[in-house]
Amino acid sequence: MALKGRALYDFRSENKEEISIRQDEDLVIFSETSLDGWLQGQNSRGETGLFPASYVEIIRSGPSANHADYSSSPGSLGTQVSSYDVASPSRSGGGSGFLSPQGSFEEDDDDDWDDWDDGCTVVEEPRAGGLGTNGHPPLNLSYPGAYPSQHMAFRPKPALERQDSLASAKRGSVVGRNLNRFSCFVRSGVEAFILGDVPMMAKIAETYSIEMGPRGPQWKANPHPFACSVEDPTKQTKFKGIKSYISYKLTPTHAGSPVYRRYKHFDWLYNRLLHKFTVISVPHLPEKQATGRFEEDFIEKRKRRLILWMDHMTSHPVLSQYEGFQHFLSCLDDKQWKMGKRRAEKDEMVGASFLLTFQIPTEHQDLQDVEDRVDTFKAFSKKMDDSVLQLSTVASELVRKHVGGFRKEFQKLGNAFQAVSHAFQMDPPFSSEALNSAISHTGRTYEAVGEMFAEQPKNDLFQMLDTLSLYQGLLSNFPDIIHLQKGAFAKVKESQRMSDEGRMEQDEADGIRRRCRVVGFALQAEMNHFHQRRELDFKHMMQNYLRQQILFYQRGTMQHLFPGLEVQRQATDPRTLVAPSWRGHPEVTRYLNSPATALHILSRLGPQCIPESFLLHRGKAKGKKDGGGLAHCPRSPGPTCSWPASL
Repeated sequence: MALKGRALYDFRSENKEEISIRQDEDLVIFSETSLDGWLQGQNSRGETGLFPASYVEIIRSGPSANHADYSSSPGSLGTQVSSYDVASPSRSGGGSGFLSPQGSFEEDDDDDWDDWDDGCTVVEEPRAGGLGTNGHPPLNLSYPGAYPSQHMAFRPKPALERQDSLASAKRGSVVGRNLNRFSCFVRSGVEAFILGDVPMMAKIAETYSIEMGPRGPQWKANPHPFACSVEDPTKQTKFKGIKSYISYKLTPTHAGSPVYRRYKHFDWLYNRLLHKFTVISVPHLPEKQATGRFEEDFIEKRKRRLILWMDHMTSHPVLSQYEGFQHFLSCLDDKQWKMGKRRAEKDEMVGASFLLTFQIPTEHQDLQDVEDRVDTFKAFSKKMDDSVLQLSTVASELVRKHVGGFRKEFQKLGNAFQAVSHAFQMDPPFSSEALNSAISHTGRTYEAVGEMFAEQPKNDLFQMLDTLSLYQGLLSNFPDIIHLQKGAFAKVKESQRMSDEGRMEQDEADGIRRRCRVVGFALQAEMNHFHQRRELDFKHMMQNYLRQQILFYQRGTMQHLFPGLEVQRQATDPRTLVAPSWRGHPEVTRYLNSPATALHILSRLGPQCIPESFLLHRGKAKGKKDGGGLAHCPRSPGPTCSWPASL
């Protein structure tokens, strides 16, 4: 039955499933049943779609109508926008917002543990009714009563949820909900937490501590740290070859045996993380690909990025302790897997309730100082996001040139030198064999250099792009997370103003301030962890890139000076070049016997590297250190000589 309604505030749609409404505009509401705070209806311009339930009031024909009222005023909380059943878009793939509910938890009870979501991700469960853009349900506009669909599954509401509209409106007459936009501050449930609408659980099984460090609040370290390797991507088949997939071998250091997981299992875990950890920047998974999933380059690229993803997960003090993550890393039995999967999906300590698990320090923090620090980090993250995107674009273009333009141009130059050499050989009495040989060798060298350029991105630029991709995902999460804190600050300021005017009890204002401190400590701890990881990851990225660049040009030089010499990387230390079987090679002997050359190589390494890193005579150096260089070099190189190419 269609109802009449009136818009209380302006609302501007952001996608095709929403419609814009203006204040005091007459509306037709198809159903007063709210789906995660949204109603479906029609505006005065004939447009049909979704709009926030808290932005409208339903016009009743009589006072006896026993229906929920979604009306909200500048001093009203609204009643139906709960912190437990709000929907929002996933942050997967660089988007913003929060994960939408998963749908029915009782489905697929008899499924094969390796086939529980074939053909769909957690966000796209076939029987749960998928969500459209911005976390909304897909519209069925064939008739007004079609919303919500009978196939639409909802996340069950905890029994303790407050649904008394009168009590909520009474509290809301003092501090209102966010009126700027039906944003992630509301959808995440943080607003309800700040206003005290999230009841304390009788027993909280998990807790996460925040402590004061030298740079401010930080997550308390995981008491049982561990690492996990991702290796051996293998193509598997099932149903007699009808289905194919890639499995990855995961070996956590704290478990006794490895487990094998598909990408869909990673995807399930990722969506569980988004659903639970509202104030933590969860790293994005590597992108999906519809075609070419079994090509070697794509498999290797996904493996590299899963390694980075797993490294970030295991290093995070909170994410690494998540029960669902531990289950993902350790479960071997199919029955136990399904039980753990259901348990993770029924977890009630998600969204706003997750904020109840924090134990914060007792130190006082001025909220203005916290707000200033958040503003500084906001500006930093925006600038870093722009610069990371710029570097990623430049590096991607350089990769394209390496495998295309550079190789082609060097090979063209090499072929031209070879043509000159062949031309000189056509008149034998005047062929000048030595000159022809030198020109021909130069041509072959340039051809080899072209191939080296084509292969070089695998050693340096690919690793750089992997790290940049990880941080692009992490940085894209922060605008929404910072928005939560800004919304909390606004509620504190509003409550303090109300208290000063005598319109709110001081105890209630203090409660809002206290809960804002929880969100503030959590955000600062996440900012602190981000900076720590950023320093480590970018230091490693730059060191690897510069080392590989030095190796690249050293290999090019050696191949030109010593034709036919195979230059390899030492297996135990990729930073070290090894040239086997140098005995009897006069050019190499003269090159190594030059004290000036040895001094030049070693002067860049520092005195601490000389006897250990400059290995002669089967790994034992006989030179003397003098002012950071080698004063004397042995006269007879052994069968293997090596020197590092480190910075």
